[in-house]
Amino acid sequence: MIIKFIFDRVAAFFGLMIVWPLIAVVAILVKIKMPGGPAFFTQKRVGLDGKLFTIHKFRTMMVKHDGSSVSVAGDARITPFGSTLRHYKLDEIPELWDVLVGNMSFVGPRPDVPGYADRLQGDDRIVLKLRPGVTGPATLKYRVEDEMISEFVEKLRASNYDDSNLPFKLPEGVENMTDQQFAEWYNDNVIYPDKVRLNKYYYYNYSFWKDIEIIFATVLGWKVKFAGEEI
Repeated sequence: MIIKFIFDRVAAFFGLMIVWPLIAVVAILVKIKMPGGPAFFTQKRVGLDGKLFTIHKFRTMMVKHDGSSVSVAGDARITPFGSTLRHYKLDEIPELWDVLVGNMSFVGPRPDVPGYADRLQGDDRIVLKLRPGVTGPATLKYRVEDEMISEFVEKLRASNYDDSNLPFKLPEGVENMTDQQFAEWYNDNVIYPDKVRLNKYYYYNYSFWKDIEIIFATVLGWKVKFAGEEI
């Protein structure tokens, strides 16, 4: 993957040269619209070969919150401006720096927090051989993940929590769960395993030109064929 490595470094360098005015403007807006905290959000994530690195993003949440890594649309922790940044993926622009220094790639699995990476067992751990990506097949499929979870919760309520037509069984007492609790269950039991499946397929079927297609699909909102489905 030497071509991928070179492409990432060169593209990240020129990308930062182009978007640094936007980074400055967004950072100022974060400080104005979300006072009392930093403009940038940093967190330890699991990178290549399971090694930890510090990821850089724009802050989208209030300074004080419960720290859960799973959210839904309308999450009280996410500010209105932060919601806009998330919807258009602008909060991830600072990750260009992480690509430039070699901690991330443009395309790959999203970097997990240690707790999730620790759940990988057996052949699933092959995804740790991939450098984490700003985007990727799983990112495309779940590009508005928090909104998808929120819409799914609404449909469940409308159907009185009928899971007869679902490919999985709902947990006991689902009707008594808060949106946050169900979001965490749904992520852990449905979305996360599917992301691992897509990332494993990416590892075993890597193509530089598919990387380019995924990058364009991310920027332009296109759909692409991947692993036998349209994402």
